[in-house]
Amino acid sequence: MFKKLSAEFIGTFVLVFGGCGSAIFAAGFPGLGIGFAGVALAFGLTVLVMAFAVGHISGGHFNPAVTLGLFAGGRVAARDVVPYILAQVLGGIAGAAVLYVIASGHAGFDATASGFASNGYGEHSPGGYSLMAAMVCEGLLTAIFLIVIQGATDKLAPTGFAPIAIGLSLTLIHLISIPVTNTSVNPARSTAVALFQGTWALDQLWMFWLMPIVGGIFGGLYYRFALASKD
Repeated sequence: MFKKLSAEFIGTFVLVFGGCGSAIFAAGFPGLGIGFAGVALAFGLTVLVMAFAVGHISGGHFNPAVTLGLFAGGRVAARDVVPYILAQVLGGIAGAAVLYVIASGHAGFDATASGFASNGYGEHSPGGYSLMAAMVCEGLLTAIFLIVIQGATDKLAPTGFAPIAIGLSLTLIHLISIPVTNTSVNPARSTAVALFQGTWALDQLWMFWLMPIVGGIFGGLYYRFALASKD
């Protein structure tokens, strides 16, 4: 269990450090900014590389919604759910803490004013999308993510390619939803940066726990009962 929790911790650390770090440091850098597409790719790459690196140890969840969705899908034991989620949240916070230390080395940096790559809706949505739009987006995309995860890791799926499919699906999810919510589909990712943003991100954090978990559980159940092989 220690190895599994260590894998979830470092995987979520890298996801937050790499994905949110790309948004904080590189997305709008004058002349060299990577933009939304670059940030989307960064998030997908973090999951892809860490799934290859430690997925064989813990399953490579790095996300409470994934853990709960896989539990609903019959892939995770009940005893692992809470320890996995705690490791993921702590790993995400550690990643955000390192980002904060680095970002603070730039004159004029302000985590609250900049948003610190936090997720939001309404006036804090990058594109000004409403709470309802954000809820539908987060719930649906997390459900799709769980369907991809379970399908790619099904015993009948081609072996060895699951991290690629999962990483690319997360890239696609970000390409769709960065303008809507700055893309969560991961409560640990949202919590990590919200703690450092400190104001509106904490007020809106409830939605970025609720809808990814609802969507993740739905996706897990849908694949389990509608798509999984009964053989």
